[in-house]
Amino acid sequence: MSNLAILPIVLPLLAGTIVAFTNKRVTFTRFLSKIFILIHLALTIWITYLVFTDGTIVLEAGSWVAPYGIIFVADYLSILLVLTTATLSTACIFIAPKLVSERKETFYFYTFTFMLISGVSGAFLTGDLFNLFVFFEVLLMASYGLIILGGSKEQLRESLKYVLINLFSSVVFVTTVAFLYAVVGTVNMAHIAERVHEVEQAGVLTTIGIVLFFVFATKAALFPLYYWMPKSYIVPNPVTSALFGALLTKVGIYSIIRIYTLIFIYESDTIRNFFIIIAGLSMIFGVIGALSTNDIKLIIAYNVIPSIGFVLLGLAIFNETGLSGSTYYLIHDMIIKTALFLLVGVITYIVGTSDLKKMGGLIHYYPRLGWIFFIATFVLAGIPPFSGFIGKILLLKGAFETDHVIIVIVGLLTSLLILYSVMKIFILGFWGEKKKNFQVKRTNGMLYPIVFLIILSIFMGIGAEFVYPHIETVGEYLLNPEAYINSVLKE
Repeated sequence: MSNLAILPIVLPLLAGTIVAFTNKRVTFTRFLSKIFILIHLALTIWITYLVFTDGTIVLEAGSWVAPYGIIFVADYLSILLVLTTATLSTACIFIAPKLVSERKETFYFYTFTFMLISGVSGAFLTGDLFNLFVFFEVLLMASYGLIILGGSKEQLRESLKYVLINLFSSVVFVTTVAFLYAVVGTVNMAHIAERVHEVEQAGVLTTIGIVLFFVFATKAALFPLYYWMPKSYIVPNPVTSALFGALLTKVGIYSIIRIYTLIFIYESDTIRNFFIIIAGLSMIFGVIGALSTNDIKLIIAYNVIPSIGFVLLGLAIFNETGLSGSTYYLIHDMIIKTALFLLVGVITYIVGTSDLKKMGGLIHYYPRLGWIFFIATFVLAGIPPFSGFIGKILLLKGAFETDHVIIVIVGLLTSLLILYSVMKIFILGFWGEKKKNFQVKRTNGMLYPIVFLIILSIFMGIGAEFVYPHIETVGEYLLNPEAYINSVLKE
């Protein structure tokens, strides 16, 4: 059964390789991609069920016993994120023929997409810090192919910035891993977690922890390291933007949660307050960016930043309620951000521009699209009883439990501004004045994958009584690093 842990990585890798040979036969490639992604989703659902029923699944590649070999760990947190990745990727693959031009599809769009899914799943499942770097590079190489697909001047400019920033952070990442190996003599995360308490070099380890935080904060687009992200995420096609917004920054924040709940478990109020400040500033500056633009793609891209701030808040307060809230909000945000990026992609396809000033009255021509977008804005902002509300109420409750009242106020104000920033699209784009000489375009089949994602988000809110016990298990698990260590090292 342990071999199941690697299948969410291997299957997309295999699928990407196969569709690379059929790229000129677009219809057949689309069919194959849909079959592969459905198999991937079904398999991931099955593995998730096994993890929550029987416990953590650990694969020791080549029968090399941990900590000496390559380890893959499907635990409560990682498998939930892999399942979320598989779910939103399914929606993206199914909507791709509608929002991606046939020319771009023939230039290995599906191959790069499957490679991205494989890299993201590998980053979530690896139990080895060096292999986390490797999977970061896999997903980044796939993202380089996707961001440049189309070859426009704007894409070339933003992709250059994107590549340089990620190249620099990757160099710092692998160098820091080398220093950590020199100090503790291992790169297995469970083994590192054991040895950091035995090594009498607290100053060096603290420095390594801080550097790793800034590496992952760059990839997660936390304040003040988010400057590269918004425009880089909107230049590709809408499906790629959705995958980027939902997955890439989330791998960065997942890495922070993993190392700071397993390896560098902090007890210092200074570090906790530092995290809270970064979380609060990410919320504030992210929503300011969303309010400052009339580009509907940029509005959604900037709203990625405060969501990462909310997730970091749960780690900062570091109690069961906060960590459960971080997990709940992280899953919610991955799903709803995918839906919103796809929705603005559909709007841009219809209008021919992403400039909000050039839109108006779309509700008269596309009432279903308008009301779906309206619901999605409420889900994003955390209006009860939707999933965003459940995640935020857990985070704010956890903050109250640790007497961090100011960040609660910041979180509530940010939520209202997030609602306003996205509702502005509905008010001006859909509810505005009806445009004359407007050419109506068909949207047949575009909305079904988006509706699927929004229904999942609504279920996470309305069905919280069913969902929350599983998320609570994750919160308890993250507060008990010995459970992870014992599963991997079999102690």
